[in-house]
Amino acid sequence: MESNYSEKYIRLGLKIAYYRKLNEMTQEQFAEAIGKSWSFIAQLESTSKVIGVSLETLFKMADVLHIPPSKLLEED
Repeated sequence: MESNYSEKYIRLGLKIAYYRKLNEMTQEQFAEAIGKSWSFIAQLESTSKVIGVSLETLFKMADVLHIPPSKLLEED
């Protein structure tokens, strides 16, 4: 996926990985909880691949991670 926002997509993936690990979830457990495949989560958290997510998926992730969706989009 080509995007002018590649760095932001990568940061999003890194934040998802951070909060997932804080919740002591494996990629497989997290994927199952949000109704996605393990490979989707692996790609999303990868710093070498840029993929996007729908708002529906973003909201599901935030719910499972027990954080507001805005936490995943905040600029540090």
